Order: sequence, then C-alpha cells, then structure tokens
Amino acid sequence: MSPILFYGVPEGCSFGSIVALEWSGLPYRLCRVEMPEMVSSDDYLRINPVGETPSLLLDDGRVISESMAILQHIGARTIGSGRGFVQGSEDFDRLNQMLAFLNTTFFKAFGPLWYAFEHALEPHKKQALTAYGIAAVEKAHHTLERLLDSREWLVGNGPSLAEAYFVGIARWNDFHKVVDRSQFPSLHRLYERMQQQPAVRFAHAIEHRQEAKSSGGFRGEVDLAEAIGLLKQAA
Repeated sequence: MSPILFYGVPEGCSFGSIVALEWSGLPYRLCRVEMPEMVSSDDYLRINPVGETPSLLLDDGRVISESMAILQHIGARTIGSGRGFVQGSEDFDRLNQMLAFLNTTFFKAFGPLWYAFEHALEPHKKQALTAYGIAAVEKAHHTLERLLDSREWLVGNGPSLAEAYFVGIARWNDFHKVVDRSQFPSLHRLYERMQQQPAVRFAHAIEHRQEAKSSGGFRGEVDLAEAIGLLKQAA
C-alpha cells in the first residue's frame, strides 16, 4: 500500500505536504477532504481525532498528523536531496527554525481572518477581528522579509521543505487580499519563483480538479471510504 496523504480543500495548509511529496519521488496517493464538512465527520475523525488536515497514512498503518511532523518524515526519507537534512546538522536546525516560524507566526497571523470568514459574527466583532488579522499578517510579512535578508531561498541554496510549506500559506494573502506582496521584494520574488515549480503547479491542479501532471511518485486518488478500508486492513 502506498502512503495516502489526506489533504484539505479549499486552501488547506496540506498544500505544502503535496509539494513535498512530489519533490521526494516517493510513491503516494491522495485523499481529498472537503472542509469543513468532511474534516469534522465521524469517518475522518477515525483517521485524525483532531479533525484537521493534513494526515499521512503510512504503508504500515500508522497515521502521522500535523504538517511539521509530515514534512520532517518526508525530509528524513530524502536526505541528500537538498529538501531534508540530517538531524543535528546546521541545515537541519535552520530548517526547523524556519518551519517553526512559518507554522506559528506566519500561519497564526491568518487565523483571525479565517475565523471572521467562516463564522457568522456581529458586524462590529467581525470588523475588529478582521482589523486584528490584517495587522498580524502585515507584521508577519515584514518579519519574513527581514529573515530572508535579500536571499533567494529560506534555507540553503535551493527550495527546501520550508518553501513547500511557505507557498501553501503565503497564497492565503491572495484569498484575503491583505497586503500588496510587491512591497516585500524578497518575499515576493520567492513566492513568484515557487509558482514556476512543477510540484506547485501540480498541487494547484489537484486542488482545483484540473488535469494534473505529476513529476513525482503520485499513484492516484482514493476516496475517504476506500482509505478507511485500507486502514482497517493494515490494523
């Protein structure tokens, strides 16, 4: 059984895990999870009791959840590719540091905007939450621009797991239309450069149910019922 990545749509942060799997060359399949309906269903909670995506069902029946854990699992299996690094090395520490920033500060900044978008709120509460979110997103962009410090890549000399995760989160700015990304030159160049990556184009096509050409080990999609059946067989 090839591993199965459960990815959330629309606009799920699991986008980065799809990109990372494409880069890895490892065999994998995908299972589409509609949010918020399917992700909170009893069926999906059997996969991930937290009710979030992404989740990765391994070929031995184990399930890994949380983007950081999944990305590091992929990285550990592709050491030497420039995507993941040996634990304890300087590159590994730099990658972890950048992933931690993206997973906390950068991801978290969009939280108030998603909440305001997804929930019915009184107008003054929605306005206050939106204003808070906008300020947080602007601050996170300024901070990431400083961290890039005019470099082309977040970690090392080429796209790493940090870029995979970054591009899945950074696109939320296009959805919420918060900042003019061109005001952050290094960040803007990185984002535009990532759009040219075949793995990123593949992930976009998968999410939008367009013709998707894999440059990695993609073995097709399965539905949630089939994935649960495979989980039972592996147990």
